[in-house]
Amino acid sequence: MNLKDKVVVITGAGSGIGAATAQLFGEHKATVVVADINISNATKVAERILKYGGIATAIKTDVSKFQEVEALISATVTKYNRLDVIVNNAGIGGKHHLKTAEHTHEDWHNVIAVNQTGVFYCMQVALKQMTKQGFGNIVNVASLAGLKASGNNLSYSASKFAVVGMTKSAALEYGRNNIRINAVCPGYTKSSLLDQFLNVRADMDDLLVKMIPMHRFGEAKEIAEGICYLASDNSKFMTGQTLTLDGGISL
Repeated sequence: MNLKDKVVVITGAGSGIGAATAQLFGEHKATVVVADINISNATKVAERILKYGGIATAIKTDVSKFQEVEALISATVTKYNRLDVIVNNAGIGGKHHLKTAEHTHEDWHNVIAVNQTGVFYCMQVALKQMTKQGFGNIVNVASLAGLKASGNNLSYSASKFAVVGMTKSAALEYGRNNIRINAVCPGYTKSSLLDQFLNVRADMDDLLVKMIPMHRFGEAKEIAEGICYLASDNSKFMTGQTLTLDGGISL
């Protein structure tokens, strides 16, 4: 994959899939903007990339706030003159796992604000810049929960179905502008979000692994590899698609 010198913004890049993706872009000699609401984590990721000879900048960003998204893209373009790729990875889960009738309004509003509205804000601002410059690539991190039912998880599922829909709609609109937009849909992948889900019950780990045909959880770097593929010219005739990386559980 040729990603050398591409200017890449990654949201939620301070940990998990986002951090693995930032590091992999760095290994491929891309210029990486590590965006995260936790600036300490973002700085650590950027420093790791710099340590191995890459180019990276950390920027504190809350994607649920439009002005902060605007500031992120503006700072990137001011410093590096363009925006080749944005990976919309920032996401959260709800605090509770309840059926729809009991689903808390707090979880609904918080999850939708980050996972759905945050992706919309990032896409909107990035697309304005990409349209202006005449090219661009957007990779949205959705989820298996955006392709199939996910019980006791309504706000998360709703937000990830929305990400898949936004990906397809925007890809249809901007294909003629030399802008590609795709999504990855990870299954159960080792991360703090998975840890939160496993804590729901003591035997959840065993139950989930038994359901996965490959009998293991995904690694963050495996999802990062899919993201980098979509961001590279190796997938240059691909837009509006979802790449499912789930160990076969959707089967």
